[in-house]
Order: sequence, then structure tokens, then C-alpha cells
Amino acid sequence: MSKEYGYIGKEVTQAFRDNKGIFTPQDIIELDQENKWTNFGQLELISTSTITDGSALILTDLKETIYNVHFYTFQYNPSENNRGINIQFSNDGGTSYYSSYQVAYQSGNGSGSFGETRSTSNSYLLPTFNTGNDTGETINSYGYLYNLGDSTKYSFNTSMQTFLDTAKNYYMLFGSSVLSQAVQINTIKVDDFSTGSYNLDFSLYGIRFA
Repeated sequence: MSKEYGYIGKEVTQAFRDNKGIFTPQDIIELDQENKWTNFGQLELISTSTITDGSALILTDLKETIYNVHFYTFQYNPSENNRGINIQFSNDGGTSYYSSYQVAYQSGNGSGSFGETRSTSNSYLLPTFNTGNDTGETINSYGYLYNLGDSTKYSFNTSMQTFLDTAKNYYMLFGSSVLSQAVQINTIKVDDFSTGSYNLDFSLYGIRFA
């Protein structure tokens, strides 16, 4: 028999957006662990993965029908300059990936130089970084993904990266990109441009609003 929450001697089904009764702190903890406690804006860790030289990270458990917003963060350490991370979407479980995205990014460094990257047919969601990572510095990044599970809307990405450029100046890159097709995304592929050695730690979260 399932545990009764909220009432004594009366079984009531609890679900997200539908909690009834009086709850003890332990009830709330257990319901939250079962993803049944209403807590808008909650951040749930979906997965954390590490990949190295020549590997690709294939994410198939996106929980895209639960979360309309995803948050990701990664730390990336390649052994070569001018490298970056590839991110692509799939709507068929990874059998094929979309290879045309609109991107608009701005960049700047500590010496006062600024630039932009823009395209209506970029192969990936993120542009190539102007990295100078032979110093061993880690590239740090975070971003948000929107509407992956909604087949009536485009899938958007916004992100920021910080690192050292090839002149060893502090460098930042920020902007957004979009898959200009209304499809439900169920798989994400993450890999890199590097032909040398690298390490990538990547975490994906879901943010619940509805």
C-alpha cells in the first residue's frame, strides 16, 4: 500500500500542482524526491557526464515533456587553441541531427576588443571559441534551452562562455541561437572541435514552471 500524505486514515493522491492536506516536513521531503510536490521554478539535475578525447555525449533522457526550460553548464579543457563545443538537436532519438541553426553572438576581451558572430545556417548551436587554452585554463559556460518538448514552437538557446583568448586576455562570448523548425527535441549531442586531448564535464537540469 502506498504511503498516505496530507491526511491520516484517508488515502489522497498527491501530484505536482495538486497537493491536498496538512504535511509534515518529512512528507514534503519525500514528495519532493518523487517529483510530486508543487515547487515552481525548481531546478532538477537530469544528468552529469564527463567525456574525453574523441567522445561524443548523447543525451536522450531530456524529460522534455516535463520541463519547458532546461539549464546546462559545462567546463571544457582542450589542449589546443581555437576550439569549441558542438551542440546539436535531434527529434528522432539521435538517428540524425539538425545541422542548420541561426546564431547571433557577441564577444569581448579584457584589452577592449569586441566582435560578433552571426549566421542563418550555422552547423551548431554554439560558435567556435577563440580560445588560448594551452595555458590549461578551463572554459566555463552556462546556458538555457527553451521549448524542447513543444512541437509547435522553435527551440531556442541562450548561453555565455568565459575563458582566456589566444593573447591570454580574459574573454567572454554571449548570445543566442535557434533551430528554426517547430519540432519536439528528444536528443542532444555534445562534442568538440578538438583533434587533441580534452576533458568536458557537462550537466543538464530541468526548470519547472508549469
